[in-house]
Amino acid sequence: MTAQWFRQMAGHFVHRDPSFAHGVHPPMSKEQTRGLAIRQFPFAPVMNIPLAQHIGEAAVPVVREGQEVERGQLLAEPGGFVSVAMHAPASGLIQRIGLMPSIAGKMVTGIYLKPFPGSTQEVSSGTPCDLDSATADEIITAIQRAGIVGLGGAAFPTHVKLKVPAGHSVDTLILNGVECEPYLTTDYRVMLEQRHDIFTGIGYLLKATGARRAIIGIEANKQDAATALRAALPRGHHVSVELLEVKYPQGAEKLLIKALLNRDVPSGGLPADVQAVVVNVATAAEVGRLLPLGRGIQERVITIAGPAIKKPGNYRIPVGTPLRFALDYVGVEKDLSQVFLGGPMMGAALPSLDIPITKGTSGFVAFTERETGGRRRESPCIRCAYCVDACPLFLNPSQLGLLARNEQYETMVEKFHLMDCFECGACSYVCPSHIPLVQYFRAAKVMAKKRRGKP
Repeated sequence: MTAQWFRQMAGHFVHRDPSFAHGVHPPMSKEQTRGLAIRQFPFAPVMNIPLAQHIGEAAVPVVREGQEVERGQLLAEPGGFVSVAMHAPASGLIQRIGLMPSIAGKMVTGIYLKPFPGSTQEVSSGTPCDLDSATADEIITAIQRAGIVGLGGAAFPTHVKLKVPAGHSVDTLILNGVECEPYLTTDYRVMLEQRHDIFTGIGYLLKATGARRAIIGIEANKQDAATALRAALPRGHHVSVELLEVKYPQGAEKLLIKALLNRDVPSGGLPADVQAVVVNVATAAEVGRLLPLGRGIQERVITIAGPAIKKPGNYRIPVGTPLRFALDYVGVEKDLSQVFLGGPMMGAALPSLDIPITKGTSGFVAFTERETGGRRRESPCIRCAYCVDACPLFLNPSQLGLLARNEQYETMVEKFHLMDCFECGACSYVCPSHIPLVQYFRAAKVMAKKRRGKP
């Protein structure tokens, strides 16, 4: 996380306003791409398609090495209920099925697809899911078969989120159009350019969940997107557009529910516990774009930005495009220093440029030595409580950091609610001692799960 660069630009950080308690105000830095329309990205010479691009079980291949496939053709079936299908991002030849690098730094199983020379962007249609005649379960199955996951970054299978648990009901569908991560303008452009797809998707989502109304939540720095959506509101649906305070991490679903509905999701609970479901606006757009045609997701919109990028923009890019190819296409400055997948606050620095763009990739941001060269050394905690004042979940990051350094992982989980942390990075951002708190917490979660015998 480029906290050092943000500190150079920001004064002090923590504000108090009515949306949700605590939080921070990093510079948004969205001017570079917010005015750039979505453009189509070309095919890479070889597409690397991981079979696990989502939370849950990996997809199971239904193709073989040496097989020719068409763009949009099914490549892999869901490996279980918490899993989704995979589709060909281009027409071409299955070179091999084997290991490939991932953002986690480990090798994962995937499909290497070599596009045919001159392969077009056309996608053949399948069996449509008719909104008027389909049942809720049929819509949920169609979303799973289309391979749709949360496109805001988490990549949680959308159909699982829509399957309301027994004993629960949902009265409100929330569309997350906040996009509070600095630099990223993916959702913003989708709201401006794919309004019809969003509202079509909302129709499917309302029917799948049984919700009576939908609210599109947008931060006030995207007033034009809110105006455009309000102008296109369909008749017959109970859909509203609400403007929210500009504050990070407003887009976290628990905080968004609090801001829009004033309902508190319990610790360890789900939005359905307070009769809500939250879906990213780009995810809703894909539902509305794909289901009427019976297609699967084979590409997504991402933002490519940052001081090191020569041709920044918002691109519709095929899933499986290697990052190295994408960087070569947009061009980078000679003093490229770091690339963050997702964004500078919640994103991760890349272990390799050979990893591919996946369904969960909302963008990547590249920095030069100018922004990352002046790193400061980590110092001991001075008990200033800035991190406590910033944490939107009222955790104690300072105490959690000390426990992490002493490997007291069980105490972190049982007494200090480590698993409630969604790694927004607000604590690291405000820390004057430059302690990488969120990195400590990520590692602590992994160790705690291992000690409990969980994957």
